[in-house]
Amino acid sequence: MQNVIEVEELAERLRPGRTVAGIDLGDKTIGVAVSDAGLSFAHPRPVIMRKKFTQDATALLALLAKENVGAIAIGLPVNMDGTHGPRAQKSRAFVRNMAPLTDLPFLFWDERLSTVAAERTLIEMDFSRAKRSGKIDSAAASFILQGVLDRLRRLRAG
Repeated sequence: MQNVIEVEELAERLRPGRTVAGIDLGDKTIGVAVSDAGLSFAHPRPVIMRKKFTQDATALLALLAKENVGAIAIGLPVNMDGTHGPRAQKSRAFVRNMAPLTDLPFLFWDERLSTVAAERTLIEMDFSRAKRSGKIDSAAASFILQGVLDRLRRLRAG
């Protein structure tokens, strides 16, 4: 896939003033988070309810355009033993299908424990189970994106 990059390439590919989006791909929803222009903080956005791929892609691309996104970090669900199972294959297939629709580069980010961390944070914030279910994917996308932003900051400092 030509527009899949490594996080180390992100700094040189990202034009000034552009943001980065984080995506947590679920079966029923797409969690989305977007960075600030300074690439310091991840901010959750409302989830996209999954329908058909074409509708999902249209909704996602519209949101990315509105948010001035210059790159997309998508969570890669790696198993705890480091292997890639069916969920990782779904994420790769999603990017393969999205890539022809946009010039934006994609990068995969190991999302192990991001959903667990997101749920723990929402529990600490005293969200009810019902409210958590509507926010968990965007919160997980925020954890994914924040990991990318922190790595980018370390690369720039190093």
